[in-house]
Amino acid sequence: MVPRKRPVRAIPVKREPEIENMRQAGRVVAMTFRKVGAAIRPGVTTGELNMIAEQTIRIMNAQPAFLGYNHYPATACISINQEVVHGIPGPRVLKNGDIVGVDLGAIVDGWYADSAYTFAVGEVSEETQRLMAVGQGALDAGIAAARVGNRVRDIGAAVQNYVEARGFSVVRDLCGHGIGHRLHEEPQVPNYPAPDGSGEVELRAGMTLAIEPMVNAGGPNVVLEPDNWTFVTADGGWSVHYEHTVLIRENEEAEILTTLR
Repeated sequence: MVPRKRPVRAIPVKREPEIENMRQAGRVVAMTFRKVGAAIRPGVTTGELNMIAEQTIRIMNAQPAFLGYNHYPATACISINQEVVHGIPGPRVLKNGDIVGVDLGAIVDGWYADSAYTFAVGEVSEETQRLMAVGQGALDAGIAAARVGNRVRDIGAAVQNYVEARGFSVVRDLCGHGIGHRLHEEPQVPNYPAPDGSGEVELRAGMTLAIEPMVNAGGPNVVLEPDNWTFVTADGGWSVHYEHTVLIRENEEAEILTTLR
């Protein structure tokens, strides 16, 4: 996730050997989510989840993508309830009824993959379940729009339309991004059809994108906490975050790289 900003520069297109490294990184990310997800329960600390994430990534001969990135102090971003993204793990204890968004990435031979998922902690309310379902559906809608010949704005429009038709809002100050040899590459991928030039980028085979809807139960506005990392909703409503790294393919649906196959 990156803040919305800057004009568009050159869009990298990946070759098959590079894509295969990203597939490997994606498998590491997916396995890490499997391990972290199995550990989420009331009484666990966010620091313990971060430790599981780092150990899993390193055991699989990969490197954590986030640790040390712009001085970020952990392997995973772990955000609870009204925290949208970039929560710093530590001694905070998960409680029954919480939701916890986990965002993490891995590097294999210099190539990146990045994903996020929001988990329920114990039993959550029906409205929270609905928020989570809409977040997942928004990601699916965005990925379905990631096709050759479409433009970046089509991804954003698909996400926004899906979310707002169900009574929720998308965060506009933060967005997805290209990914590959760097964690954050061009183009930016907003979760709405941005009016600037970024939305006009045409999708081509070989592009790799991190599509990541951030969906709020209330309004779309976010505020940066004093730690200069954690974004929270401005109105205190809860938020969910879902993300996959995908490959744009010729005459086919986008390939999800951050899933176990």
